[in-house]
Amino acid sequence: MVGRDAAQAWLDRYVSAWERYDPAAIGDLFTEDAVYYYFTPCAEPLQGRDAIVAAWLRDPEPHGTYEAFYRPILVDGDVAVARGRTRYFDGPDRASLKAEWDNLFVIRFAVDGRCAEWREWNMRRPTHQR
Repeated sequence: MVGRDAAQAWLDRYVSAWERYDPAAIGDLFTEDAVYYYFTPCAEPLQGRDAIVAAWLRDPEPHGTYEAFYRPILVDGDVAVARGRTRYFDGPDRASLKAEWDNLFVIRFAVDGRCAEWREWNMRRPTHQR
């Protein structure tokens, strides 16, 4: 069973791992056999920790050009649903917003607190809602 605080701590580690692109930090988030359903339409899910780490490192965003805020909105047993926002900027000074996304994640946790299954949905925010 995962609680709200544990889910938030995991989400914070997720954002930190993304910001640093540290393979060990990314890998520590997921079980060895984790399944990662990501936002690319019709894409096959990533199977296993090594595939997830490799996908994260394949095309990294330049440091300082994005920010993310995610919060659990529902926690039940070993599943957390999180909502958040991801913002991308034209440069590390963050003077110009390039794109902004609303995010919804469903995360199933293993007994050890790592993610065993990740599902994400993203919707780009229209310019007038920024």
